[in-house]
Amino acid sequence: MKKILTIAGSDCSGGAGIQADIKTITAHKMYAMSAITALTAQNTIGVYGVQEVTPEFVALQLDCIFTDIRPDAVKIGMVSNVEIIKTIANKLLEYKAKNIVFDPVMVATSGSKLLSDNAVNALVQRLLPVADIITPNISEAQSLWGYPVESQKDMLDAAIYLSIMTGKGVLIKGGHLTECADDLFFINGQAHWFTAPRIDNPNTHGTGCTLSSAIACNLALGCTMEESIKNAKAYITGALMDGLDLGKGSGPLNHIYKII
Repeated sequence: MKKILTIAGSDCSGGAGIQADIKTITAHKMYAMSAITALTAQNTIGVYGVQEVTPEFVALQLDCIFTDIRPDAVKIGMVSNVEIIKTIANKLLEYKAKNIVFDPVMVATSGSKLLSDNAVNALVQRLLPVADIITPNISEAQSLWGYPVESQKDMLDAAIYLSIMTGKGVLIKGGHLTECADDLFFINGQAHWFTAPRIDNPNTHGTGCTLSSAIACNLALGCTMEESIKNAKAYITGALMDGLDLGKGSGPLNHIYKII
């Protein structure tokens, strides 16, 4: 059985964060492990509180995992401060972790901010270069690039910049664009567009977490990055089309609409 580690925050309402990751990994019939970076009090409407885990305890969780059940892939989600970012980067390098997918969570689906301003530089300098692929959405790509992303050309320019800066693969998710919902994967100077119809479903809580975890699962199987993205997009499309409707705001997906 393939083992997948998620390093992320907890969503008490179950739609995003480690809860979404664990559901996704389990749906892929893989063994899920988690290192929790923060506890959040949130639901489909908003984020009402964040309690950060100490960097020392994050490090201890990672030591326990890597020295016993070594993961075949790692997904990184919410990392809320500089010291936690440094700790995660150092530990992943120490243990020579493979197949690292980083979803740079900065803002929740509800619009609530999840990353402090001074942590952005640390994220760019320390954590992005450790990952094999990063998966920002439009707003996150804007924050990392420093310019507005409003078109496919902007997506390409941002992806080129981030790829040159990190030397790694960059998947910019186009779901927030008005003209289309295409995703762009850029690696080694090559652009790969993934086209898909926009799904009419307002319940998108945890989509970024789910997609990045699904990519990690496919990488653990030995799929290429392009294959992993394609398979992960097919999985999340099915979860969205299932039409689960929970909560008063932007609700969660049905992660177990089928078992992969």
